[in-house]
Amino acid sequence: MDDRKAVQALAALGNQHRLRIFRNLVKAGPTGMRAGELAERLGIGATSLSFHLKELDRAGLLVSTRQGRNIIYAVHIDGMRDLLAFLTEDCCQGRPELCGDLATAARLCPTPPEAPDD
Repeated sequence: MDDRKAVQALAALGNQHRLRIFRNLVKAGPTGMRAGELAERLGIGATSLSFHLKELDRAGLLVSTRQGRNIIYAVHIDGMRDLLAFLTEDCCQGRPELCGDLATAARLCPTPPEAPDD
């Protein structure tokens, strides 16, 4: 990840609603959540949620898939890994063991299964 992409991802997460959306999707894991479920859980209107989801998607932090009438949003695991790796790659003057679990957290997240072709 280069500086420009890192700034874009951090800027997307630098909003209270987007951070809450992202954290909820992290909890949901690779299966993700329906947009309506996210809106209800967070108390965000559909238009506002759509705007925030679009910003997270542009930053490479989300993936979306259509399932019938629903759109399912999930964290883009590789995008999250890249950001975590970027933030910790020079941890503690080249001694990542000093950062504890943080330095290895990005490698522990499972890679989501590929979406089936319709």
